[in-house]
Amino acid sequence: MMKLTVIPGDGIGPEIMTQVVRVLKHVHAPFEYEEHQAGEVALNSVGELLPQTTIDSINKTKLAIKGPTTTPVGGGHKSINVTMRQKFDLYANVRPVRSLPGVHCVCSDVDLTIVRENTEDLYAGIERMVDEDTAESIKRITRKGSERIARYAYDLAQKTGKPRMAIVHKANIMKLSDGLFLKVAQEVGWQYPTITTKDVIVDNACMQLVTKPQQFDVIVTENLYGDILSDLCAGLVGGLGVVPGANIGANHAIFEAVHGSAPDIAGQNKANPTALLQSAVMMLQHVGENAKADAIMKALIAALSDVNARTGDLGGKGTTVSFTDAIIQRLGH
Repeated sequence: MMKLTVIPGDGIGPEIMTQVVRVLKHVHAPFEYEEHQAGEVALNSVGELLPQTTIDSINKTKLAIKGPTTTPVGGGHKSINVTMRQKFDLYANVRPVRSLPGVHCVCSDVDLTIVRENTEDLYAGIERMVDEDTAESIKRITRKGSERIARYAYDLAQKTGKPRMAIVHKANIMKLSDGLFLKVAQEVGWQYPTITTKDVIVDNACMQLVTKPQQFDVIVTENLYGDILSDLCAGLVGGLGVVPGANIGANHAIFEAVHGSAPDIAGQNKANPTALLQSAVMMLQHVGENAKADAIMKALIAALSDVNARTGDLGGKGTTVSFTDAIIQRLGH
């Protein structure tokens, strides 16, 4: 058995986390669950957004699954997600984007993975006021950060049998910072002769993803571009409610739903657990429990195909609980 830190999060987080843990327990996933808090719920209960007890738990377990947490816009506290990525050096953000049966989407045959550098770029939060009318943000790109994210992406492409890599950048304008990222990623790519590499300028990548996403297998990119492209690609397959996410480091891994905390529907049994459940599937794959991961994914796809099972946001008649019941029913005993 492995110890697993469970962070329910804010808003709909506790509801969907409860259902995901139900599924994990049903398939006898090899976890001992330690529940800890982060986000606004933690701030209200213990006065800290990321309590030391939660940090200590993740340092001990090395593995966590996290529900959505609330981040204020234009002020207030820093994103808990960004804080955790930096604190535990979770340098690789991995977001598989695939079309799912039963989910109405723009494109029905998308199957790509975005590998986003998670610790550098503008998300390092190095900002200052030059004067009262001028703000400045520092974009920092390092060889180390670029090399390890590129290597992670190429290793993932090789392991999953995806033969095409796209390095997304803006080196035509930011010749030093993006130029360094592109150069280092290309150098890593030369060590993987079975993978075809192309580089794509980020604005062109957006257009190509919207017009022909099937041409992409794996995309490796910097922090800001990866965040934007991830949401753009999620829009192609039905939205953030059906896309999982993982944050991987050398020693720790945190799996999370990438959608918001949706406080407007919290406590109403309406929330869709699909994204968080798929993140749990990624977690099972990460720890080598591929058979359990495959079984959950198969049951999820079957439930999504049933209009009576899937939740209202996907045009179905189900609730958070009844949708999970349908998944568990399809898993059998």
